[in-house]
Amino acid sequence: MISLTFSCNTDDDEDVLVKDGRFPISELTGTWDATKAQFSVNAISVDVVDDGGTASMSVQANGRFTLTIDPIDRNAYTVSGEMFWEEWQETYYFAIIWDDDQDDWDTYGHTFDGTTLSLNGGADTGEYDFDNDGDMEACSAHFIFVRS
Repeated sequence: MISLTFSCNTDDDEDVLVKDGRFPISELTGTWDATKAQFSVNAISVDVVDDGGTASMSVQANGRFTLTIDPIDRNAYTVSGEMFWEEWQETYYFAIIWDDDQDDWDTYGHTFDGTTLSLNGGADTGEYDFDNDGDMEACSAHFIFVRS
């Protein structure tokens, strides 16, 4: 569904995921329901929730999560990964590494106020099967979640 990898180095020169950036990733622990699950590419845009489907996410304290997308016109599917902060030049960017593409990561624009989490990815930060032919197409992804 979306693609994304690691951040900063330890003394052993191993990649590690930064969990304390603008807020601790553990603050996202819990279940989240989407009020928006929008996938867009070129002039095509689909909002699964606006079309009558659902999207929900379960987040563990360590940043591991599972996201279930259930469009109205096809079977539900689940993707998972890990959220972290990508540190670059003393700035922290919200990032995700997806389990189906461990060698790649991407950063997302975000807002978080304790009860609402918004993630807005650029080009190729998501995947969606726009024509329901079984092939996922790269796209941008925009989610708004509220804590359940």
